[in-house]
Amino acid sequence: MILQALKEYYDRKAVEPDSDIAPEGFELKNIPFLVVIKPDGEFVNLKPTREKLGERIVFKQFLLPRSKTRTGGKSFKTTFLLWDHIGYLFGYPDSDPKSIKQHQTWLNALKKLPDYLQQDEGVKAIRLFYEKDGIAAVKNHASWPECLKIPSCNMTFSLVGDTVPIPCRKAIQDHVRTTILQAMTSNEEEQNVDKVFANCLITGNYGEIARTHGRTPIDKDTKSLVAFQKNSGYDSFGKEQCFNAPVCKSAEFAYTTGLNTLLRSRGQRIRVGDANAVFWSEKSSALEKDAYFFFSEPPKDDPDRNIEAVRALYASIWNGTYVVPNESNRFYILGLSPNAARIAVRFWHVGTVKEMGTRFKQHIDDLAISHAAKIDNALPIRRLLRSIAAQEKDDNIPPNLSGEVMRAILQGLPYPATLLQAAVRRNRAEQAKKNKNTGKSLPNVTYERAALIKACLNRAMRFNNQKNEKEITMCLDPENTNIGYRLGRLFAVLEKIQTEANPGLNATIRDRFFGAASSTPVTVFANLMRLSSHHISKLEKEKPGLFVTRKQMIGEIMCYVKDFPPHLALEDQGRFAIGYYHQNQDLWTKKDK
Repeated sequence: MILQALKEYYDRKAVEPDSDIAPEGFELKNIPFLVVIKPDGEFVNLKPTREKLGERIVFKQFLLPRSKTRTGGKSFKTTFLLWDHIGYLFGYPDSDPKSIKQHQTWLNALKKLPDYLQQDEGVKAIRLFYEKDGIAAVKNHASWPECLKIPSCNMTFSLVGDTVPIPCRKAIQDHVRTTILQAMTSNEEEQNVDKVFANCLITGNYGEIARTHGRTPIDKDTKSLVAFQKNSGYDSFGKEQCFNAPVCKSAEFAYTTGLNTLLRSRGQRIRVGDANAVFWSEKSSALEKDAYFFFSEPPKDDPDRNIEAVRALYASIWNGTYVVPNESNRFYILGLSPNAARIAVRFWHVGTVKEMGTRFKQHIDDLAISHAAKIDNALPIRRLLRSIAAQEKDDNIPPNLSGEVMRAILQGLPYPATLLQAAVRRNRAEQAKKNKNTGKSLPNVTYERAALIKACLNRAMRFNNQKNEKEITMCLDPENTNIGYRLGRLFAVLEKIQTEANPGLNATIRDRFFGAASSTPVTVFANLMRLSSHHISKLEKEKPGLFVTRKQMIGEIMCYVKDFPPHLALEDQGRFAIGYYHQNQDLWTKKDK
């Protein structure tokens, strides 16, 4: 199903006008440097291809003949058509015997090109370049040290005055297309004994089966989505490598290119924990273009862009934009992460565009909570997961949690219990965190964690609310009588009274007592109430109006608190955090006169 959906995506994009997807036999590849030469092979320049894309500096991409998979001890025997890395083109590093073998493979491949390619002006120039010892000229160029800073720097040649590299010239590209066509139309008598023909698992058509599948870059790693290690116990009925999962070469190219295009896209790929998620629809849809903004960090040069996209989603669901004539238009989300030998599939979700749009909206609604900066800001998944990780690092996000969170969002299920546990635990763990500039304590119930806790509790109550608990509102709810919520509000008020009675205080009761107050209230609240009486007395003398307001606030909260419980369940610890957060937001919000 995954491979079929990826092939369908490739087939759809391939026929779109101005498509940026590579045709069969080719791939889009970054080439950091071009070796510019004259038709007689004389070296002219080592030209960088850097260009500005938004705020980033990137290397230019070219449509080149497709690379081949290279693995094992004999990988040096495989090179690409008229482009490769510096080990093949220049035998660098000189001290590595493998580089020498790679370079020899490259020179032999040039000699074995068909006669009609040997007559091409660009190919002639490359051969003359090596005959004139152009390698030494390249290594003496001022830009050569920059090449060496790029691991396995890919390079190729370009003729002076040409706008495209030599592998992009018409003769070379026609050769690639002709080779593919010949392979597709060959009959059984012409079939090489080394080739295997069978029915393709993706298309059902009879054709030549790919022995190995193309590789896909996942972050800094590159693996294959489908791979069988040779002679390792995975062979069946005498079949080796990917002959165990017969996929014809054209289908293998299509799904691999489709996946690589999605992973290269800035608008259809997001980072979710340790996984990279890509999404697309069976047919072109608005959600395919907009989903990125609902779950990604806002661009630095346009921070309001995500908010506008979220508003557009709300409006489109209500006015029926996402209800397309063919409601069976499917929407796919695929989560991948690198593994030791091949790419691991973390999650795979399929639904209609309408279903996915509605679930995205529900997720945004569940997260909505009062916030001083932007109330309607959709929190990206990566930011949410980082908020519960130690030091807010991606590497510290609990394993498999990202996939479970995506599953909950896309299937409309309760968020995983481990998400609530992690958020509550992180609230307690960060009570002593300080602002580097001011030295003052930072709030341990952050906007992100408050939104997560609210979403977890509300979804759980919708599915299983045995105690008939009230759903948590977006802002302060004075009618909520839950003991955890009430005690969280009380703790926020006591902290506020302490800071008002002692301006300039760096540490508050939160720094010492938040963890105990939210889990075992009876051990600290009696002492906190006694301490607050001293602070209130000070307010009575210095700020009598504020004294009356705070006394009334404590009375309103305490009217539903009969006693301090010895222990709060996990859910009530979450409500404690929300009560504390809501009350703080209300205390610091300017009131209309």
